[in-house]
Amino acid sequence: MWYTPQCILTGQLRNTFMDIIITGSIAYDYLMRFPGRFTDHLIGDQLHQISLSFLVDDMTKHWGGVAANIAFNAALLGLKTHLLGTVGRDFPDYRQWLESVGVDTSTVRQIDEVFTASFFVNTDLDNNQIASFYTGAMAYARNFAIADVYEREPDMVIISPNDPAAMVQLAQECRTRGIRFIADPSQQIPRFDGAQLRATTEGAYALIVNAYETEVMCKKTGQSVEDLRRQFEVLVITQGARGAHIYHHGELTEVPAFPVDEIRDPTGAGDAFRAGFLRGIASGWPLHLCGLVGSLCASYVLEHVGTQYHSFTLPEFITRFREYADDEGLLDSLLVPLSTGI
Repeated sequence: MWYTPQCILTGQLRNTFMDIIITGSIAYDYLMRFPGRFTDHLIGDQLHQISLSFLVDDMTKHWGGVAANIAFNAALLGLKTHLLGTVGRDFPDYRQWLESVGVDTSTVRQIDEVFTASFFVNTDLDNNQIASFYTGAMAYARNFAIADVYEREPDMVIISPNDPAAMVQLAQECRTRGIRFIADPSQQIPRFDGAQLRATTEGAYALIVNAYETEVMCKKTGQSVEDLRRQFEVLVITQGARGAHIYHHGELTEVPAFPVDEIRDPTGAGDAFRAGFLRGIASGWPLHLCGLVGSLCASYVLEHVGTQYHSFTLPEFITRFREYADDEGLLDSLLVPLSTGI
């Protein structure tokens, strides 16, 4: 591995990351609900010629995009980050919203010739989802490097789903400049081939994917899960309702999901998990606690329709956390603002 980290000691980060850039998609979400089950309409021996249309009961439009969702949830947890992505001429209201909650959008680039990217997702009764993504302004992300929009050198960069070429270029920039980064290819794994996946993740400090994406990634790259455990200092595999598995130098830590009052829509829960995990990394907490904070953050999203329609105060977050888990007092540091350098 190109980078030899020195900051983890017995599962806890010795240093903290203050200056963080979150790269990836910034989009509008169109969320639909199908009052049935997709699996009831899939015929096993006919999957090679699918032609289906699902009549939905409702559709709502929301602010979204993976990078924006992560930055929004991080801001709720008191971590102000820089958001790096490309948007269209319809972005001003969205920019104002993000700035109002504490996200720095000075590194966002607006392309007036096009509209902001759009995500269309249909969710069934089992919370299975079928989605499509229109790239829009996101296609221009490949034209901007970190150095083009940010003068300083960040402590950490998150490379989340974005224009595929942009993701590869950002990873290469981080490797070249020696910037620590977290690889989050998730929704772009189906689009990438094995070589692109390796180019996007090689040299990353951490990889975050869900269980299904892990299998697809292994198939495309010819690697095993054991290979991934050895390759990354931290490997996080989210397991949906079963929580998450965190591997640190190959050693497994199992993190449970937090109870939810009612699952209203799963869209964006993974992004919220990443934000909570990142907040823990920035604070130097043990990885198990980072995962638990991510799980609780995801619970808030699951209880709402829309990826940025939930809210909580930090005291409320801490109280809810302590109803189910012991943080040994570390969450009290949430009440002390981080010095982010922004």
